[in-house]
Amino acid sequence: MNKIKKPTFYDFPAPAKINLFLHVVGQQANGYHELETLFQFLTLADTLSIAKTDDQKIKLLTPFAGVVEQDNLIVKAALLLQQATNTSFGAQLAINKIIPMGGGLGGGSSNAATVLMALNALWQTQLSTEQLCQLGIQLGADVPIFIYGKAAFAQGIGEQFTSATPPQAWYLITKPACSISTQSIFQAASLCRNTSKLKQAKFESINDIDALRNDCEAVVIKQHPEVAKLYAWLIEYAPTRMTGTGSCLFSRFDTQSAAEKCQQSLTSSVQSFVTKAVNKSPLINVIQRFK
Repeated sequence: MNKIKKPTFYDFPAPAKINLFLHVVGQQANGYHELETLFQFLTLADTLSIAKTDDQKIKLLTPFAGVVEQDNLIVKAALLLQQATNTSFGAQLAINKIIPMGGGLGGGSSNAATVLMALNALWQTQLSTEQLCQLGIQLGADVPIFIYGKAAFAQGIGEQFTSATPPQAWYLITKPACSISTQSIFQAASLCRNTSKLKQAKFESINDIDALRNDCEAVVIKQHPEVAKLYAWLIEYAPTRMTGTGSCLFSRFDTQSAAEKCQQSLTSSVQSFVTKAVNKSPLINVIQRFK
């Protein structure tokens, strides 16, 4: 009697990101906002375990409560690549979810990007980075940066990249007990939509970045007292800014121990992580092993 061969699973990181600043510099006729932002990755990451199968089925082994499987970005990404390449392969996928949802850290987008890149390698569909980015933008505006895989100054709706090398600091990431809808922030009447475009993009020092801001921060702080209270407390300890449209805040420290010391003073209602910023996604090295 022939034994059924079990699929071989490989682990792939899906790192979080922070927006070191976020300027809204205009709005297109289709409603999309034009942005200027500086993306950097974190060592904080989800882990996706992925196996190639021969049956063309896409199966998520770790479903999310309240989320229909076909609406999950992990499944959507796998199906999108499968359809774009006409591959005969399928996949089984599982996730160890660490990055908080609804916090502006890009967890869902990172998951989708990791699936696209991992299955492109496992299925040997050989799409280029540019082609994967074109697929990724269909899943979300932040997906391409995780495929690009390098810290970058981004323009357009966040999909035009120029590589950058901002300082790789230690951060305390905090999330108050609330989640924020990106759509609600970008629809807010009080959101600044006419910040002047940067004439040059030099981000070699922290001072270059500290002189800038997150245009969404004022709107979120006004609408969400939990964020406002946590921000007011953190700013007494370290330079602090909101990432994306929130609700996560990142506070910069010189050392891991200094970040951990501040973390110990947080209340139990605040979710927190001490992590290091990196200018190259940890996913890139893993993907290169399959080439």
